[in-house]
Amino acid sequence: MALSLDGTTVVVIGRPTGIAAAVMAGAGAGGAKVIAAGRDPGAIRDVLGDTVRAEELDVTDDASIARFGARVGTIDHLVSTASARARGKLPDLKRDDVLHSLNTKVVGPLMLAAILGPAISPRGSFTLFSGVAAFKPAVGYLGVALTNGAADFLTRSLALELAPVRVNAISPGVVDTGIWDSLGEEGKAAYFEHLRTQNPARRIGTVGDIAGAVLFAMTNPFLTGVTLRVDGGEPLT
Repeated sequence: MALSLDGTTVVVIGRPTGIAAAVMAGAGAGGAKVIAAGRDPGAIRDVLGDTVRAEELDVTDDASIARFGARVGTIDHLVSTASARARGKLPDLKRDDVLHSLNTKVVGPLMLAAILGPAISPRGSFTLFSGVAAFKPAVGYLGVALTNGAADFLTRSLALELAPVRVNAISPGVVDTGIWDSLGEEGKAAYFEHLRTQNPARRIGTVGDIAGAVLFAMTNPFLTGVTLRVDGGEPLT
C-alpha cells in the first residue's frame, strides 16, 4: 500500500520550474508541506509565490546545508534535482566544468545525506537524479554520462548507509523543459521529432512523467536502491 504524503514535509531542491515545480505541485496536492530550496529563495518566491516555503540551500556548500538543516528540522522526504551539465566532445571538456557537474549532482547529494540524513524520518525517503546518458553513451555527453553514472551508483550505496530511509534515483530521458530552448525553435522541434520517431514510446517526455516517478519513489514503502528509468525506452535504440 502506498504511503500517504498528507501531513508530511517534502523538501525539493533545484530551480522552481520544470521537473522540480511539478514535483512540488504533486506533493502539495497530496497534502504535503512543501519546502522549495535553492541558492536564491527570492527567485523561488517570485515564481511560486506563497504556495511553498522557500529556503536557501546550496548543495555545493556544506555550511549552507548545515544551516538549512538547523532551520528546517525533521523532514520526511528529500528530493534533489540540482544539476550542472558538462556537455561537449572529449577535446572540448574542461576540468572545472566536469568537477562542477560532479560536485553538484554527486558530491552534493552525498553531503546532503551525510548532514541531513539524521533529520529524515525513518519512514521517509531521499530521491536523487541520474539520467539517460548513464545508460546510453553518446559522443558529446561523456561528462554528463560520467556524472549520471556516479549518481546511479551513489543511490545504491546510500540505500545501505541511510537504511531504513529509502534512497532511489530517477533517470529521465529527453524531457520537454527549457533546457532545450537553446537549440532554437526549429532546432528543438527537429531534435524532438528525431527522438520521438526513434524511441519505443514514440513521444518526448513531460515534466509530469518524471514528477509521477518521483512521487512513486516517495510513497512506495518497499522501493529502495533503485534507479527508475523514465526514458521512453531510449537506451534500447
